[in-house]
Amino acid sequence: MIKIIIAGVWAVIVALVAVYFSVSIATAPVAHEDPNASKIATQVVRGEQITIPDLEKGGVQGYFLSRLSFVVDKDKVEKVEIPMNTVMTDELFSLLVGNKMIDMSNGHKLDVNAFREKIKDDVNKRLGAPVVTEVLIEQLDYLSKQEIDQGGTPKLKPAVKLVEGDKLPPDAQTGK
Repeated sequence: MIKIIIAGVWAVIVALVAVYFSVSIATAPVAHEDPNASKIATQVVRGEQITIPDLEKGGVQGYFLSRLSFVVDKDKVEKVEIPMNTVMTDELFSLLVGNKMIDMSNGHKLDVNAFREKIKDDVNKRLGAPVVTEVLIEQLDYLSKQEIDQGGTPKLKPAVKLVEGDKLPPDAQTGK
């Protein structure tokens, strides 16, 4: 009789230990957040399609067709009073018309990362705070005047694709 009781207690202890270890192994470990790592709440501000003239030799030589979007700090963008699309458009005009960052007369070379960083740095400088965390290029094409109008007959040819665009999530906000 005592042998049966000892065997029963032994079976219960083995079953409890097996259940304890199987449950502890099956549960995922708790992810410990690094207190030093700061998470920034971001949102995408989708830009508008804009056309910027390429002014050279006293006239229009072509047009840049562009659409840029910004990944912005959600908290800081709420404090900005100027619409982000206005700042974006002004910055593109400054870079493409004023500074001639892309010179189509010398070929189609464009340092995309430098272009993005320049836009990000200039917009953040203008806003007075690091609001923009990333610049997304959805479209940046160039149509020369000759491609648009050959011999007086309007004839569109395919645009020169300067940059393959970034895909945005469908819920990206437009405007500010």
